[in-house]
Amino acid sequence: MSNYVFKLPDLGEGTVEAEIVNWRVKPGDTIAEDEVIVEVMTEKAAVELPAPVGGRVLSITGTPGDMVPVGADLIVIETGTPATTAAGAPAAAPAAAPASAPPARRAGANGAEAPAQAPAASARAGRVATSPAIRRRAHEAGIDLQQVTGSGPNGRILPKDLEAFVARRSQPTPLRPAPKAVPSARASAAATEEIKVIGLRRLIAQRMSEAKRNIPHFAYVEELDITELESLRRHLNRKPADGAPSLTYLPFLALALIRVLRDFPQCNAHYDAERGVIVRHAAVHLGVATQTAEGLKVPVVHNAQELGLWELAAQMRRVAEAARTNKAKREELSGSTITITSLGKLGGIASTPIINAPEVAIIGVNRAVERPLVLEGAIAIRLTMNLSSSFDHRFVDGYDAAAMIQALKEHLEHPATIFIGA
Repeated sequence: MSNYVFKLPDLGEGTVEAEIVNWRVKPGDTIAEDEVIVEVMTEKAAVELPAPVGGRVLSITGTPGDMVPVGADLIVIETGTPATTAAGAPAAAPAAAPASAPPARRAGANGAEAPAQAPAASARAGRVATSPAIRRRAHEAGIDLQQVTGSGPNGRILPKDLEAFVARRSQPTPLRPAPKAVPSARASAAATEEIKVIGLRRLIAQRMSEAKRNIPHFAYVEELDITELESLRRHLNRKPADGAPSLTYLPFLALALIRVLRDFPQCNAHYDAERGVIVRHAAVHLGVATQTAEGLKVPVVHNAQELGLWELAAQMRRVAEAARTNKAKREELSGSTITITSLGKLGGIASTPIINAPEVAIIGVNRAVERPLVLEGAIAIRLTMNLSSSFDHRFVDGYDAAAMIQALKEHLEHPATIFIGA
């Protein structure tokens, strides 16, 4: 037997360190080769690191939230150690049995049969056969896959197996008498909870702080009459393309923005602070701010200027869903040149979105509501919505920012113009 020291590898793209997000193993665990041992996060993406060898974990370095430099010791594994049960005997794979077979029984000290404890030390040893998506779902739900019976080939755990296990676990338990000692309301109010800021939440906090601290935001809010836009949206949704999703306001906003940026290229740009230059982009790589269970992500529709309305709607929905389910590719989470954001029905009256650096502009939509407006000398009920935008005032003058939003307003209030000269 020998000890194998696994060091944090170079994860590419100039990474010099990574943050430990979650350890999947602990000292004393027996692991298999290629089993995921730790989740780390770089400035670019979250990465799962597999074990290069199998064996017993002797020690690990760092706790969630710690930054570890590339090349530093991460975990020490004692190799040559066979996977054993808690009793020390090699774990033998049980013969296939019907799903309805009764639980195994063992002889007690008096020779009588006693039910085997499940799951106990005799649980399956080694790496469980299943997909990465199921591993992630189980990890997020706090489920030990060793306890899940797989119905696939060679005991592989399928999605239905995990769902069945979750359903069994979530069955209500018999009510128990409430304890006599009930904490007072004052004691409950004094309780606190500390949550360590790590992983994506730490990265979001860092980038938001840097953007707000370093970028002088110029906010501009304008009211839109979207009565005609809503009429067009409803009409198109009655005759959608085959397999196309229903249209929201965002694809119209995105398409109108693409048209407007031809006349305002200074808003479709990056500021390279290290070189002190503005990089204007001919292509529109559209960032779509998306709320996920892990926090705010900005997946990107690259070369959005090449897409029509339905294609744009489909791609925006696709990248947003990929971000929510952690299936987005690395290139789909970077490279945006301008971002749009929406809080949907929570949009409120107005907002002041924070710029997604190194971009120089972000456009947001608020909730659509009916209001009385004066139209051609008469009061009419119209559907209105506010556009809330922020610009980097160092490189986008207030006049140009206002002019761009007014051009965007013109397109959205008269939506036929979005498709003229496309």
